[in-house]
Amino acid sequence: MSPARSGRLVIAVDGPAASGKGTLARRLAAHYGLPYLDTGLLYRMVARAMLDAGHDIHDAVAAEAIVGSFDETAFPEERLRGREIGEAASVVAAMPAVRAGLLTRQRRFAAQAGGAVLDGRDIGTVICPEAPAKLFVTATPEVRAARRHKELVGRGETVTFDGILADIRRRDARDSGRSDAPLKAAEDAVVLDTSALTVEEAAAAAISIVEGRRAA
Repeated sequence: MSPARSGRLVIAVDGPAASGKGTLARRLAAHYGLPYLDTGLLYRMVARAMLDAGHDIHDAVAAEAIVGSFDETAFPEERLRGREIGEAASVVAAMPAVRAGLLTRQRRFAAQAGGAVLDGRDIGTVICPEAPAKLFVTATPEVRAARRHKELVGRGETVTFDGILADIRRRDARDSGRSDAPLKAAEDAVVLDTSALTVEEAAAAAISIVEGRRAA
């Protein structure tokens, strides 16, 4: 039975790095009283476990072994943030075995009785293709780089805008070009460009989109 027919509200929020999808997903979860999963953290956990164990981040065999056994509660969130771990997560996220290994965890979260909000790269296309509300959140690479630069500088990291912009473009190419679950908007997703929107404006637009889908 689809989420829409069962009365559950599943909201899929996809988009590229630093598009604002996480902020909007958290706002939607709070607004509707739903549990929220940042699926990108799962890939960061795999990458963190890889690095902590001394594995080459490109070692797909090691990644496959880790993805089936890691403990989601074992990683403080501060160890999952930052430029290095973001890049490493993008590498492991391109591995089909890693994506397959995390599929069940994500679908189990989405299957909760009242529904859920999930954000990531393939929620609306692969994880929850029957979600009644799908958003694809985007912004220009320059705006996204400025946001990520501000975030990282605020954490005390020494980074440059040009370096972050190059990271963003490299991750976009990797996410969109991978063979397994590439980053793309679901056919029935509503695209929300946050380039010129404040957080409050984007949140209001996202809620309006969800309400429109619920009424359809």
